[in-house]
Amino acid sequence: MNDGLPTIPAHCLNECIDVAGAYSAQKTELNISLTAIGLLWAATDFIVKGLTRWTQEEFETDQRNHENREEPAPNSHEKVTDVTYLSNTVERDKLLFSVFSLLHKLGADERPEVRNSAIRMLFQTLGSHGQKLSKSMWEDCLCNYVFPTLDHASHLAATSSKDEWQGKELGTRKGKAVHMLIHHSRNTAQKQWDETLVLVLGGITRVLRSFFPFLRSLKNFHSGWESLLVFVKNSILNGSKEVALAAINCLQSTVVSHSPKGHLPVTYIRSVLDTYEAVLQKSSDINDHVADKVKQEILHALGDLYVQAQGMFDNDMYKQLILVVDSAIRRPKITNNNFEAEYGHVPPVERTLLEILPQLRPAAHLSTMWVLLLRNLLHYLPAADPILDDNEDYPKPAVSSVASTEGGELVLNNSYNLFMEKLVPVIVELFLQAPVTEKYNIFPDVIRSLGRCMTTRRDDPDGNLWRLAVDGFHHILIDDVGKLNLASEKDLTITRSSRNQIWKEVADVYELFLVGHCGRALPAHALSAAARQRDEYLEMNILDILGDKILRSETDVPLDIIQRLISTLDRCASRTSCLPLETVELMPSHCSRFSLTCLQKLFSLSSYEISDSNLAKAEVSKISIMTLMSRCDFILRKFLADENDIGERSLPPARVEEVIFVLQELARLVIHLETALSLPLHPHLKDGVSKENSRRRAHLLVLFPSFCELVISRESRIRELVQVLLRLIAAELGLQNLGLNT
Repeated sequence: MNDGLPTIPAHCLNECIDVAGAYSAQKTELNISLTAIGLLWAATDFIVKGLTRWTQEEFETDQRNHENREEPAPNSHEKVTDVTYLSNTVERDKLLFSVFSLLHKLGADERPEVRNSAIRMLFQTLGSHGQKLSKSMWEDCLCNYVFPTLDHASHLAATSSKDEWQGKELGTRKGKAVHMLIHHSRNTAQKQWDETLVLVLGGITRVLRSFFPFLRSLKNFHSGWESLLVFVKNSILNGSKEVALAAINCLQSTVVSHSPKGHLPVTYIRSVLDTYEAVLQKSSDINDHVADKVKQEILHALGDLYVQAQGMFDNDMYKQLILVVDSAIRRPKITNNNFEAEYGHVPPVERTLLEILPQLRPAAHLSTMWVLLLRNLLHYLPAADPILDDNEDYPKPAVSSVASTEGGELVLNNSYNLFMEKLVPVIVELFLQAPVTEKYNIFPDVIRSLGRCMTTRRDDPDGNLWRLAVDGFHHILIDDVGKLNLASEKDLTITRSSRNQIWKEVADVYELFLVGHCGRALPAHALSAAARQRDEYLEMNILDILGDKILRSETDVPLDIIQRLISTLDRCASRTSCLPLETVELMPSHCSRFSLTCLQKLFSLSSYEISDSNLAKAEVSKISIMTLMSRCDFILRKFLADENDIGERSLPPARVEEVIFVLQELARLVIHLETALSLPLHPHLKDGVSKENSRRRAHLLVLFPSFCELVISRESRIRELVQVLLRLIAAELGLQNLGLNT
């Protein structure tokens, strides 16, 4: 038949097709059916290509006959040619419909090989020759073959048997029958029908990808599209993993292929979002490997959908997109036996979310959606508040569980902790990319959430979440606060109250973390030596940033916030002197080093050189000098009292080192004239300070009574330092050059 097709008269082709169809449907020999389907493919290819060439040859013959006539009738050539072409077009369509009808029937054959071959051929024909089909023929194909094939295969798959098959008997062994092994993916009728469904969806995908702009203009396409969406929903919720993934790919290929070209109207994008939303809301209780794989594909599809069609998104569509993403991550039941977490891996669905988050950045015309995106992400961090409780303009995501209860106790989920560790840097990076105005709307929430992550150090000192949160917190403050200061001077929408709220949150985080979670003693087995050294370096870096880059910077931190931050440093500096002597003896060395570093920051903030022209630094110096003097006086008096109480015994080395450090720093400290005037000195002394004085050590006068008490200390090193300080006081009062003869 392959070789004889060109010689068969056109009116006989229909009978040849019927014969090939009969051979395809026979049940005696499988290979005969498959060969006959191959003949149908050859016939279809010939019908589309061969009849077109035959029509052209007939046209040329008619033209030669017309030239040989002596008296041609007017326009006779055009009439004959048009009639001939129209006649052959109608004949071609009839033959193609015959082939399509046979393939559609074979698509329901009980033999998987036959129906799969027929379905594959049907969609290959439409994909290869679809551009040659007329509009009316396409309407018939969609109505009678394409979507009905999907519906029929879906029905047969749903009603097919789930009983496992035994392979063909090959013989016997030890009296028992030996059967051919069948792969587990094909050992039931339903699984084989699922394979057929995947082929149908693949064929529809090819047709939509190639002809979607043309097909959506057909009168019956919209109903077919709606039926496809219904099938996608049912496949994801009730079908096998393979069918669900093929259904998602069908929608995704259409969106990715035509969104960048502008061929996909907004209504179709909305219908895809509605489909995913309905599916994920109904499948939220499923938490197995199949559901996770489907959710991963949906998340990837949503990311690609937004990237390709973000120009067509409005605020409502973007809100829906974020809501759908949140539905995919929602996990009402948390288990602690996740094998991914045991190997240090983020669970697959959460890992996919981390991959697509950079793609979900709001476009320029969606700038107000930055708040929605970031607040949704903050919701996944510890103890996150519900999104925008007081704002009905934004959708509220479902609460994501980060812990479960077993026997009334709270059990942290390792896999979710891993997810949060990966999420924190992503949130920080997205926040830094947001427009300045939108940053001010979300800045306090970001700081507050990072602060909650930092406080997880108490329960998980060896975890990475608190360390990453500290890095992100300081990254935002150092790299972004300065830019926000400049922007606030130009942008009138950034108010003073909003800036004060930001600094209030910053002060809250520093106070809670430094006082409650830094410089503390930990069990010996909690951390390795390398981890303890790394964490100590991190603590010192926190103090450096607070003291040198926040309090001594040119940011307009409110005075009450400056007072709180300095008070926080003072509380951390007071630990060694406030602890009982028995406790100080047991205190690890890194705790005393942390306390001394906080004390050193107070000394640094109190020093103010005349070259410093920043008024904010002057205010910081005035506030810190008062706190420093109170702390130094307490340390010196407490040392003397403890030394008297213990008798001949020596004080713990940490206490002695603290007093020596204080005395040395007091000797080095030089303050500005304006700072000296803020000290609680007698008016006569202030008058002397206000005069030209190059020494600027008026702070020593405040502590003079304490120095007088320390001259009787049993520690020789302390007595020597007190002697130095008394000489400096004499110089400050101008007494060093006075003699008895003066």
